[in-house]
Amino acid sequence: MIKKTSGSSGRLFQLSIVLLCLILTAVKAEAFCGFYVAKADASLFNKASQVVLVRDGDRTVITMANDFQGEPREFAMVVPVPTFIGEDQIKVVNKALIDHVDSYTAPRLAEYYDASPCVSYRILRETSVRLDGMSISDEFEAGPAENFGVRVEAEYTVGEYDIKILSAKESDGLESWLRQNGYKIPNGATEVLSSYIKQKVRFFVAKVNLEQQSAMGFNYLRPLQISFSSPKFMLPIRLGTVNADGPQDLFVYALTRKGRVETTNYRTVKLPTGNEIPPYVTTEFDAFYTSMFDRLVERENMRAVFLEYAWNMNFKCDPCVGMPLAAADLRELGVDWLQLSANGMGRMDYFITRLHVRYDAETFPQDLMFQETADNSNFQGRYVIRHPWQGNDTCEAARDYRITLRTRQEEEARMLAAMTGWDISVIRNRSGIGQSTEFRERSKERSWWDDIRNWFSGD
Repeated sequence: MIKKTSGSSGRLFQLSIVLLCLILTAVKAEAFCGFYVAKADASLFNKASQVVLVRDGDRTVITMANDFQGEPREFAMVVPVPTFIGEDQIKVVNKALIDHVDSYTAPRLAEYYDASPCVSYRILRETSVRLDGMSISDEFEAGPAENFGVRVEAEYTVGEYDIKILSAKESDGLESWLRQNGYKIPNGATEVLSSYIKQKVRFFVAKVNLEQQSAMGFNYLRPLQISFSSPKFMLPIRLGTVNADGPQDLFVYALTRKGRVETTNYRTVKLPTGNEIPPYVTTEFDAFYTSMFDRLVERENMRAVFLEYAWNMNFKCDPCVGMPLAAADLRELGVDWLQLSANGMGRMDYFITRLHVRYDAETFPQDLMFQETADNSNFQGRYVIRHPWQGNDTCEAARDYRITLRTRQEEEARMLAAMTGWDISVIRNRSGIGQSTEFRERSKERSWWDDIRNWFSGD
């Protein structure tokens, strides 16, 4: 959990933030100085996998968080890789690193507080937030390979994993060997394996070494990391769709030197962002975000990759949902190009991209192919709560505020209905605005369905 800054230093920090916001808003009206109150991390989604990709030239480091649930002896991983992987190119890492990246880049809910229109300042409040972790549980054996046209090129034990690097001549032989050696390969995988074999890739396969796991004292499986050099910047996803029970969610966190990462063989679509929604959603942000994402996926016929976050880490997050990764954590994930001073400080010369895709075998028949772009502009999925002013002042500005507030609340309700598909009448009631004669008359002029059409069309 992220803790609030406390004591005199905490009060000084809060005061400095408020002063900075006042300066910024005086200079530039659209500057954002809110505080986040909730976030939509990967734990909201069932069947969600997480991968950190570090790319520098032809060098790729992939860190895979296993979403396996069950007995470790049942776990098996088969990942196509473009080149031979040596033992020194494999390691296990702390799951907390991936959780940190996920939390830091998650779409966020931020809040403002309307000030009294009769005064020239506004009040900001900092609120702590729960950071959910994910527990994962995650197993090996050997067998004859030559009879199946399979070559075991190397065998390693890394942490709690037994790992083999395989090459194969025929997909059915590889499938048979994997099955006989305890790997639970989905039925119908032959065609997918065949396409990889034609590309002359190798296969990184892993099971849990139960004795090692017991000796090390872990009751869950730590993420596996592999490093290699290849001109291909890609992520294989097709094997996981062969016998999947419905669509799956995948989160890709890409760390690069220069700019945003996007897919080249599927559309990369930005989330809607900056939308103002009713204050009651503060306690229902999880439901809001999953409903909105479901609607986006439906709109794109589940054939798009969604950009949730893109940030040049030399710029401060706005609003922040936690501290950025330390240099040591970045090195652990594979970011080894940072130039640090003797005290470990330095510029954070890297760019982070968060992509979210919901996929199945029909809508994503190809592996994900990526490219690093020159676009280093910042983007985040951010949704805004504006709490109404509750004062009793009676100046002329206050009277005008109360009139425009009802219009704003109706617009927030319409926006929420358009983004989520939720019932507009329920939203109005939850927002405390009802359906007054004024709103009914306005609705005759502009149906809330118009908002849906406009939102879907990007207007």
